[in-house]
Amino acid sequence: MLIAAEEKESVSKISSVRLRELLPTRQEWQRSAGPILRGTAVGFPFGLIPGPAAILSTFASYALEKRVSKHPEEFGKGAIEGVAGPESANNAAAGGTLVPLLSLGVPFAPPTALLLGAFIIHGVQPGPLLLREHPQVFWGLVASMYAGNVMLLILNLPMIGLFVSILRLPRDLLLAFIVLVSVVGVYSVNNSVFDLMVMLGMSLVGYGMRKFRLTPATLVLPLVIGTLMEESLIRTLMLARGDLSYLLTRPIALGLLGIGTASLIAPVAWRRLGQRKTEKEVRAAR
Repeated sequence: MLIAAEEKESVSKISSVRLRELLPTRQEWQRSAGPILRGTAVGFPFGLIPGPAAILSTFASYALEKRVSKHPEEFGKGAIEGVAGPESANNAAAGGTLVPLLSLGVPFAPPTALLLGAFIIHGVQPGPLLLREHPQVFWGLVASMYAGNVMLLILNLPMIGLFVSILRLPRDLLLAFIVLVSVVGVYSVNNSVFDLMVMLGMSLVGYGMRKFRLTPATLVLPLVIGTLMEESLIRTLMLARGDLSYLLTRPIALGLLGIGTASLIAPVAWRRLGQRKTEKEVRAAR
């Protein structure tokens, strides 16, 4: 809300939208078939590595579609490939993040970290034994994905007109209402003013992180799984009698360490490759 409050409000004309006008045409379906398949193939592996999988997969799919497209000049001007591919990659990455959570009990994204917290509250420990010990939870989660997609269609499509009409409200009034709901929601949990102070303090922290181009969502991971990781590390070191090299001799531990290292190096390498490509394009243009 602090970031949105300091931005200038842009006034745009909002016209009535019909459901028929939102449905893709036959030509758009044909153009979207390839990007949907490629976006799914690109997005799912991103869900298997730590980090903001949805964001990384979206940009990766967009870059891929722009490279393979016969009309790259249309990107940035409403090309359907630039929408279908990244959105498919986003959805595939969201599903991929559940694989390490349900198989290893390790969340690689903030949403799955919250889901892990909910599991622990209810006494369910995700991991290799989840399907045998809690089959109703596992299959209930799978069924909820199908039910959730159906409910999204049922709820969202008829309410498109309502969602668009919200944009007619003055932004200052809308932001104030959101802040009011947030304050009431936080206070109603424990009826504590201290909780409101925590919310205010964390909002300032998040504001500062956004200003320094840091992802506030990364705070969720250490808060939820920090204690579990510390306990697991202590237990492992006790079994290894304090020998840290034990972590480098176990295949699973070595693989997870490799994935974590790759997740740290990959963004830097990707950024440098992008800078080199930009420099080459500038030199070629000259």
